[in-house]
Amino acid sequence: MKKTFRLEGLDCANCAAKIEAGVRKLDGVKEATVNFMTTKMIIEAEDDKMADIITEAEKIVKKFEPDTNMKKA
Repeated sequence: MKKTFRLEGLDCANCAAKIEAGVRKLDGVKEATVNFMTTKMIIEAEDDKMADIITEAEKIVKKFEPDTNMKKA
């Protein structure tokens, strides 16, 4: 399963790289990319773990970019 999210308020390229690295480490994630220019994050993961992965990804986003909101694109 592949899901795309918009990271509203993302204004730090280094933070985008840290978010991408953090999400990639989550259990069940096959691939994760964060494009700083388009402020989009794509997560490819196992279907049955996607809900938990999204919850954890939101925590990672808030850790590095507290003012950024993760919304479905």
